[in-house]
Amino acid sequence: MDGQHKDDAPVLNKAVPVRHPGRWISAFIILALVVLFLQSLFTNPNFRWDVVGTYILDVKVVQGVGWTLLLTVTSMVLAIVLAILLAFMRQSDNPVFRWSSWVWVWFFRGTPVYTQLVLWGLISVLYPKISAGVPFGPELFSLDTAAVINATVAAILGLGLNESAYLAEIFRAGLKSVDRGQMEAAEALGMGKTKIMWRIILPQAMRVIVPPTGNETIGMLKTTSLVLAVPFTLDLTFATNALANRTYLPVPLLIVAAIWYLVITSILMVGQHYIEAYYGKGVDNLAPAGKPVAKSARVALSQDGGRSMETDFPEESAR
Repeated sequence: MDGQHKDDAPVLNKAVPVRHPGRWISAFIILALVVLFLQSLFTNPNFRWDVVGTYILDVKVVQGVGWTLLLTVTSMVLAIVLAILLAFMRQSDNPVFRWSSWVWVWFFRGTPVYTQLVLWGLISVLYPKISAGVPFGPELFSLDTAAVINATVAAILGLGLNESAYLAEIFRAGLKSVDRGQMEAAEALGMGKTKIMWRIILPQAMRVIVPPTGNETIGMLKTTSLVLAVPFTLDLTFATNALANRTYLPVPLLIVAAIWYLVITSILMVGQHYIEAYYGKGVDNLAPAGKPVAKSARVALSQDGGRSMETDFPEESAR
């Protein structure tokens, strides 16, 4: 009887894994290209790695890194504040707010950032004085424009105002990604619109807003290299270019700038990862969706399997 049962037992098919020769070929090609690139990078004397090592921590270069970070942070803070305001105006029932926001986005997205920076650098030529007073009447006070809007302020304004137009569209997309029914439900509970926006809508919209905002921040870091148009002459790109012009060695100084930009970008990407993980809690689940269900099903079967076998198939259970 036991032998007959063994003979009747089903035989499981031996699954053969699917072979992927294309993966091995592509991996080999990419690895070969990487090896060739590294060999060229470290054996070509024209890169002048000794000069890179000399200037990587030069005082002017480190100061340029500091100014680049300052421009990036201040410009992004200004852009984020304006973008939130513009996104709310775009969602407003007031047509004046909606069209004002649209015109702002249209203008600053439609003109090159380099052109805007040049105009901000020439603001004291266009408007020598900043004054306030009664229209067609006496002047209350006036300020020298060049003293108020210096090169640093002009660079921050040029970068921040331009970036606000792009972030406004990102924030608007994030706000629209939240289902309108949540606002209606909150209003039914008696919550005010401001509280609904800050406590319910924005926290959920941040999951959509954070990734492109992180990309825009990294883009802003590199856009600071255009502030020479103001002219602003303290950033990292200008510092390395000035050293290259003095030493007549442009390539190693370009490598110095590239290394610093890569380091800062890597740090920003790590920060973006943790911010995304914070706002994605409960939504961006890293575990595959089927595992918890499968595990609970296995536990249930292990607990009830023997009992059901005994009640439904007593002969099989005895065997």
